[in-house]
Amino acid sequence: MTREPNHRLAAVMAEAGASNKGLARRVKDIAARRGIHLGTTHVSVQRWLDGGGIQPQTAAFLAEALSEKLSRRITPSDLGFPQMEPAVPVGGIGYAHSLPEALGHLDALTQLRPEDGQAGADLLPEGDVNSAVLSWLVSRSDGLTTDAPGARRVGMRDVAAVRTAAEMFMHLDFKFGGGHGHKALRHYFREDVLPLLSASYSERVGKALFQAATEIAQLLAWTAYDTGNHTLANRYLIATLRLTQVIDDRMMGARILTNMSHQANYLGQAPRAVQLARASLEGGRGRATPRAMALFAAHEARALSTALDRTGAARAMNEAERYFERADSGDDPDWLAYMDEAELVGEFCHCFRDLGQGAEAVRFAEWAVAITDPRYARTLGFCRMVLAQSQLLNGELEAAVDTATLAVENGDALQSARFLRYVTDFQREVSAHAGNPAVQHFNEQVRDALAELDDE
Repeated sequence: MTREPNHRLAAVMAEAGASNKGLARRVKDIAARRGIHLGTTHVSVQRWLDGGGIQPQTAAFLAEALSEKLSRRITPSDLGFPQMEPAVPVGGIGYAHSLPEALGHLDALTQLRPEDGQAGADLLPEGDVNSAVLSWLVSRSDGLTTDAPGARRVGMRDVAAVRTAAEMFMHLDFKFGGGHGHKALRHYFREDVLPLLSASYSERVGKALFQAATEIAQLLAWTAYDTGNHTLANRYLIATLRLTQVIDDRMMGARILTNMSHQANYLGQAPRAVQLARASLEGGRGRATPRAMALFAAHEARALSTALDRTGAARAMNEAERYFERADSGDDPDWLAYMDEAELVGEFCHCFRDLGQGAEAVRFAEWAVAITDPRYARTLGFCRMVLAQSQLLNGELEAAVDTATLAVENGDALQSARFLRYVTDFQREVSAHAGNPAVQHFNEQVRDALAELDDE
């Protein structure tokens, strides 16, 4: 059977100025980064040019090699290898060496559903996290490749559309939980946002475009986190952190580190959470607004509270308060709008609960519930559950059950694994009073609410 020469591969190689030997070496180097040995040689490259077959994984490495050479994203399909777009195993995704590699990671991640595969807590190993954080902290901007031959021209209207989408999906996330919007958000990012990042644009448009894209990417991470797939969420966060390096967006990068701290803290990994929160403070210092720095310091306080470091937590809370006092003096990005007084007070009520300071926990939780905007339904649900836990800590069983009951009634539409954990944590804590009629009624209510969610 006569093979057809692969003209697409030949054209991209010619554009990149890549020789057979040089390309073979690049493919092997990229595979080696993943801990994979390939025997690719110039003979292999010639065989592909002549129309020979290729393994899906090798096609992905080949596309990545040419992406790095051309400083824009190339897919296996662009090289004449259709149907060879294998999803990178989520466990193998670390801090990308280049922008094309980062875009490839994000593309692979958007092909995964939170409900599929591993939904545990397989975070990157500590050494890999430390390496990623250090790489980001000492990085310089990649700079924008503004002219991509033959690509569409992106304008500010395109950027405005991405920002509007980010706002819409964030609203869905706050009001209904990550499970409601993740699928649509994943499709939108893969089909509408990623192609723009490899297109042609001016310097001004490119900077705005990458800012908007990182907002969407971090929301993908957050919604995956909220559904309970911590492995997927963690890889999204690492990929998004790398994306902020392109335009040296230190404030958004520091926010990503804060999100990573939040996740580690939620999973009970207090030392890692403290380290990541402190990295966010250092990364944002001198580059982030006071409101953002208040957020970063509040998460250091959260991590230190989990570690039961009362002195450190008090210092961090005081630091967060001092930053927040100057919150209105900075020019904040739109994504930071949720960081208001209620958010700060809500973080503090978590701190006092974890430190076992019942009276202060109740006071701050009541304050947070009173001033939280109802549109932030998930946040309000969290604060109500923290209030219930704090009341129980204070010996107020009846009040605690009443508060938890209200939280479940108002949060029954939330598709949020995190909210469910707040509820089940409270059930465990109140189980010592299992014979109490109010507790029994509450447990029945939780069962009914969960059954309704399962039926949706």
